[in-house]
This record gives sequence, structure tokens and C-alpha cells, in this order.
Amino acid sequence: MSERRLTARGKERRDQLMAFAATRFADGGYHPTSVAEIVQGIGVGKGVFYWYFDSKEELFLEILKDAQRELRRAQRSAYGEEDDPVRRIELGIRASLEWLDAHRHVFNLFQFAATEEQFAAAMRRGQEVAVADVVRHVKEGIVEGRIRDADPEVLAHAILGVTNQLSRVFVRERRDLVDEVADAAVAFCLEGLLGATA
Repeated sequence: MSERRLTARGKERRDQLMAFAATRFADGGYHPTSVAEIVQGIGVGKGVFYWYFDSKEELFLEILKDAQRELRRAQRSAYGEEDDPVRRIELGIRASLEWLDAHRHVFNLFQFAATEEQFAAAMRRGQEVAVADVVRHVKEGIVEGRIRDADPEVLAHAILGVTNQLSRVFVRERRDLVDEVADAAVAFCLEGLLGATA
């Protein structure tokens, strides 16, 4: 599919299929949701589906990849041209939580995909890209003396782990206010258990 050029209308139809399927997968589960249900839901035939996707699995993988790209765009947009690497980390955490709050159904898909062998590789690739993004900011912060000298990859995983766990429990499950969760995530990631005064 990636080699096939789409017209504006074709891209719109493909996006429509992906958006509807993402919602159905999140609400009804990946395995129970059929291609027939997806095409019926938007009023097209199976031929339209198979023009854009070879299978339900390919569709799901495209939804995951698209969501990971959108999350990165939101993060990059949030920190823009910011020079301070620590501030970029903060803005990235906040943007991640806001995006996950606004796309709860996609967050459900991420959680599911992480447990399924057929989607695990795509989730790992997305995680590797996310870690590399954070590592870059952490390294700059270490060079500038703003972040303690430690393994940047370990610190990046810690930041992502805290952000993902807090978003899963407090944003997705408990539905707390995202700004409050973001404040807690930023405070912990930037100050740790002992706080700035320790």
C-alpha cells in the first residue's frame, strides 16, 4: 500500500476507514471486529477496504503507526524551537499526556497491541523512536550540566515509563484532570523523589 499513490479523495477514504476502525477496535476489541463490520459502518463494500489494505492486521498496524507519528508531531509542535533541553522534556511530557487524553481510544489500542505477538514489533519500533527522541534532549541537558551525568537511555526510559504509567492509571482509567497529572509527571521526572531542595 505504501507504494500506491493516493488522490486527495483516496486519502480521505483511507483515513475514514482507519478512523472508524480505530474506534471499533477500541470499543469492541480487535479480534471480534470484522472487516465486514468496518465496511458496513462507513457504508462501503469490501472491495474498497481491500483497495487500501491487504488485511485487518495491516489496517491495525497502519493505525498504530499513524498514531505514533501523530503523538510525535504533537510533542515536536509543543517544544518547537525551544533551546532549553529540560524545558523540551517538560513540554514533551505535557504534550504526550494531552494527546493521550484526547485520543483515549488509541491509547486502548496501544495497550492491546503491546500484549499481542503480531503487533509487538511495531510497538517496539515506536518505543525505540520515542526513546531516541528523549535521549537527544537528555544528552543535551547532560552536556549543559542541567541534568546529572547518568546513562541517557536509562533516564529516557524512566521518563517515558513514568509518563506512560501515570497516563494509563490517572488519565485513562481514573479520568483525572490531565493538567494535574502532567504537573505530577513533570515534577517527578525533573525533581525525582527528593525534590529540587534535596
